[in-house]
Amino acid sequence: MGTSEESAVQCTLCRRGCRIKSGEVGFCRTRRNEQGRLQSIVYGRLAALESRPIEIKPFFHFYPGSTALTYCCYSCNLRCRWCQNWHLSRTDPVRVQAEYVSPQDLVDMALRFGDKGLCCSFTEPTLLHEYNLAAFPLAKAAGLYTCYVSNGYMTLHALRELREAGLDAIKIDVKGDAEVYREYCAAAHGELVWETAAAAKGMGLHVEIVNLVVTGVNDSERALHYVIQSHLQAVGAETPLHFTRYYPAHQMHAPPTPISTLEHAYNLARQAGLAYVYLGNVPGHPAENTYCPSCGQLLIERLGYRMRRNLLTPSKQCPSCGRSIPCIG
Repeated sequence: MGTSEESAVQCTLCRRGCRIKSGEVGFCRTRRNEQGRLQSIVYGRLAALESRPIEIKPFFHFYPGSTALTYCCYSCNLRCRWCQNWHLSRTDPVRVQAEYVSPQDLVDMALRFGDKGLCCSFTEPTLLHEYNLAAFPLAKAAGLYTCYVSNGYMTLHALRELREAGLDAIKIDVKGDAEVYREYCAAAHGELVWETAAAAKGMGLHVEIVNLVVTGVNDSERALHYVIQSHLQAVGAETPLHFTRYYPAHQMHAPPTPISTLEHAYNLARQAGLAYVYLGNVPGHPAENTYCPSCGQLLIERLGYRMRRNLLTPSKQCPSCGRSIPCIG
């Protein structure tokens, strides 16, 4: 008989690359080494399930005005101190009972509710990898779109498998520079997130990037410039970038992000050449809307997480100057 170390299995799902001993689980607590094979503890065991506007993800250039059946499991592969969904992400899936929903039932539910797609969100969707590999082909066959709201800390192998299974779009939450990931996100490596974003773009996925601007953490001039320049290098000027307002949650008690800080970030990004920059969690702000980068024409008007008007032409062009706008659906 070999030792537990000899029978350890390396997980290739996320960038942590956990070596998991026999009978134990890895960092995210969702995979157990069962006699030399990793088994998902969370397959189909959903912690949350509801229809939600696609804009709340936020996706602003992907099926605007639609709703997606949104779901998750418990736990996460990061430990962000400001997590808004900490009651889900910090719960050990081994210690709770979650209702089983089969991939086919998930798709049938989305169709019954009138949703246009599936969105794995709330907690890190990478943890439901095997489940999504089964659900996404069923969703595509039923005419639904599929998308991820992710921290981007998956391996490129996992990303390729998702693409082959039918993943259409990914929104990646960028936490900040390397120091932020090291200090606030359980010693993760932030540069790998941009590598994932670039790879997703290269695979033809629709990509949007979000940076939650946390007071006193990643709101400095240096931190904002880092995000903007990394965005330009990894995914380009035409990829939407959202700066989102932080509110105190979980272990973070600093005051909400000043709107002036978000507006400064917006201006820096526009000056750097980004075509589509947005502010989030500031309902009614003009920077919730989509404007033509060439002529300034209002194209999509939003209020909070709802689309009020969509003035794009059927061919996704500005009605005033004819510029093509990267928008799907």
